[in-house]
Amino acid sequence: MGIVWIVPAVGVLAVLFAAWLARDVLSRDTGTSAMRDIADMIFEGAMAFLKRQYQTIAMLSVVVAVVIGVIVGFTASAVSDPLHPGHSTVSGGTQGVLAGIAFLVGAACSAIAGYIGMYISVRSNLRTAAAAQRNLRAAITVALRGGAVSGFLVTAMSLLGVAAIFGVYSKLLGNPVGSTPFLIVGFGFGASFVALFAQLGGGIYTKAADVGADLVGKVEAGIPEDDPRNAAVVADLVGDNVGDCAGRGADLFESMSVENIGSMILGVAAYQATNDIKWIFFPLVLRSFGIIATILGLLSVPLFAKEEGEQDPMQPLNGGFYVCSILSVGGLLLSTAVMLGSQWYWFFFCGLVGIATGWAFVYITQYYTAGAWRPVQEIARASRTGPATNIIIGTSVGFETTAVTAIAIGAALVGAYMLGAHATIHLLSDPTKVVPPAQVGIYGTAVATMGMLMSAAYILAMDTFGPITDNAGGITEMSGAPESARHITDALDTVGNTTKALTKGYSVASAGLAAFLLFSAYLDKVREVIGDAAYSAHPPDLGTIQVFTGGLLGVMLVFLFSSLAIRAVGSAAGDIIEEVRRQFRDDPGIMTGASRPNYGRAVDITTRVALRQMVAPGVLAVGLPIVVGLIFRGLGQGPLQDDNAGWQAVTGVLIIGTIGGIIMATFLNNSGGAWDNAKKYIESGNMSDESGVVRKGSPTHAAAVVGDTVGDPFKDTAGPSLHVLVKLLSTITLVLAPVFIVH
Repeated sequence: MGIVWIVPAVGVLAVLFAAWLARDVLSRDTGTSAMRDIADMIFEGAMAFLKRQYQTIAMLSVVVAVVIGVIVGFTASAVSDPLHPGHSTVSGGTQGVLAGIAFLVGAACSAIAGYIGMYISVRSNLRTAAAAQRNLRAAITVALRGGAVSGFLVTAMSLLGVAAIFGVYSKLLGNPVGSTPFLIVGFGFGASFVALFAQLGGGIYTKAADVGADLVGKVEAGIPEDDPRNAAVVADLVGDNVGDCAGRGADLFESMSVENIGSMILGVAAYQATNDIKWIFFPLVLRSFGIIATILGLLSVPLFAKEEGEQDPMQPLNGGFYVCSILSVGGLLLSTAVMLGSQWYWFFFCGLVGIATGWAFVYITQYYTAGAWRPVQEIARASRTGPATNIIIGTSVGFETTAVTAIAIGAALVGAYMLGAHATIHLLSDPTKVVPPAQVGIYGTAVATMGMLMSAAYILAMDTFGPITDNAGGITEMSGAPESARHITDALDTVGNTTKALTKGYSVASAGLAAFLLFSAYLDKVREVIGDAAYSAHPPDLGTIQVFTGGLLGVMLVFLFSSLAIRAVGSAAGDIIEEVRRQFRDDPGIMTGASRPNYGRAVDITTRVALRQMVAPGVLAVGLPIVVGLIFRGLGQGPLQDDNAGWQAVTGVLIIGTIGGIIMATFLNNSGGAWDNAKKYIESGNMSDESGVVRKGSPTHAAAVVGDTVGDPFKDTAGPSLHVLVKLLSTITLVLAPVFIVH
């Protein structure tokens, strides 16, 4: 097995490193008693919401696991050992049991990773606020290390979880190594299922509270952001954690797990040809090298930060990312040379394509969402003529971002495919024959995806950096900390908006690269079930009625899902707005500072509404591909007279829905991020008109707040949830493929 030992070793190292980071953060100064009181309220609200949310998700998960087990058990045919075709080794009933267990394990790992990561992140906000009273370097270090706890735990749980369930299913239970990647797909489905509801529930919560706090506080009452007189401000700060920490952690956990498993499935063809298990284990080994590179990159960040003086906080974060990326290239070189045969260098180039794509999306996202560049400044200038022009320009910027996203993902896929297809893999049984170049090219796209995800832990650390610094700013404002501390937290908060947008862009890019990978894995699963001859005779064809209709319904799913998610925010925000207005009206002492708002009431309203509203879009996402597949399976045995209609219709849902989801998520993420930072650009005093510098409370600023409010459910609810939806479609279809096939 050689280098494969690095997988468990690095997984354990990542857990220990996360524990060291947590200990380092929790040992730091906790600031004043006023800071601690506010932080305790945020902590209690966040943990209470997460407990109630995960109880709901747990009940749904158990039901879905049982349903999966029963359906797969009754519909799946026996699986053959790839090295000995025709020999049945795993019965349909056994597949059903294994799929249900894998689903529950994946769901549990996703929930645990999100819960622990958010626990530390909520505790980090107080330490960051206290550190901001000293200097910028201390504040950046605390916030990034607090976020890194989540990043490393999520990455380690994904790596160890996939490796452990693969080992149990293959070694302990005696299933064929080449069949095991198909048997553990339920792990990815479970992770996707939890991620969808975690992202939806957290996203609805955070943006309902944010919209309510902004519209009543900033626009109607004319008070600053995070002002303690606003009853919704604590709910807003709680929402930053449940949406951006727990929700995004579950999102990236399922991304890494699903893409690891998909790459392992694509490695089965090379394993079958060479009888070398390294082709299956390569994705896990490469992820391990990425963790090592990320640890060193994270530790280098303080070296790029200055203790005193003006500095863009993004510079040290970028410096650490550069270190991580450069070291990742070294890990890629070593792993491909050792594991991927004599023509390993072609796969090394594929991995470089993936790393370069990650870099490209860092800069693409920064260009469209950071205040230093044309798009955000254009939106800010449009605010001079009111909210309508702000929204028009912001919408056009969002649409514009889809072009460079599609071109970059398309170029990466084509480049990785062509490079991979150049590699020659000879069959062990007959060295004169080779694995078809098309199959090797697809594996090249998998290597590119894995190359890009080598820095996933660092990207997640930067994402969680955002809500930590946002919370730190709120604590600083509400506790009456010195203006110098607020200046530091404001700068960090602005950068945090960019890092959160950056993570979303990174997630979209990884979803785009993985889409082709997972689509190919689905077709491999179908080929395994119906046989090569039947598949070759009836490949998916967009010209057939079932594939075209499936594609139409797939892209409809993206728009309807987004509609439900955004509407949920609007409905919940309306309840919060009415509550804040009621408290201002019933207790005039709140505005004078004589009375304290009822923060708990706003937190409770947001929690109840968010948990109720997350169900409909979640059920739609899970149910539609299943319903489409079953309907067309029935039609195929009737009017259509085509036994392949079921799985082919699902093929249309999968590929067109995935493409539509990637484009829609890009629009929602970047338009929302640009609107947010256009508001921050004005608040920072960077824009002037004929009257001088534009300030908070001006009509221009009010217009920017409206634009930011419109963008809130785009970038923090619907957009991130679409990342999960894209991969959920793949895992559902992979697990339930036998259901759509007439045996």
